[in-house]
Amino acid sequence: MKVKLSETELGKEIEELLRDAVILTCTEREVKKGEISLALVGDSEIRELNLAHLGVDSATDVIAFALYGPGETVVGDIYIGHQQAEIQSSELGIPLEVELVRLAIHGTLHVLGHDHPESDERFTSEMFRLQESLVQGLIKEKFPK
Repeated sequence: MKVKLSETELGKEIEELLRDAVILTCTEREVKKGEISLALVGDSEIRELNLAHLGVDSATDVIAFALYGPGETVVGDIYIGHQQAEIQSSELGIPLEVELVRLAIHGTLHVLGHDHPESDERFTSEMFRLQESLVQGLIKEKFPK
């Protein structure tokens, strides 16, 4: 799996962590070939994407696009709203790195065809359970106590 990550101001360690999150998710879902690009963007850019593609005029935390059809090699784009990730990590009392990993995994799952309800039921969905399992596994591996 090829992962293209736009350069960030967060440093090489976090960039590598995000790359690892995408690769782990693809490996877990048995996807070996493909290309996924991941970019961290500001509120204005993710708001524009949200409006143009989903018809929602507000900033969001992550938007993902699957750019392939049935039987084709996986290709997708993931956009993480960096400012939204900062807000959410602060509200949840967790490190920004953990929230960025969660959003990278969430976006990758969407690229791979997973979905969840838009209501609070999303937190009990199969996708959410898989997402959280992958987040915890990667965090334990990268930040052992």
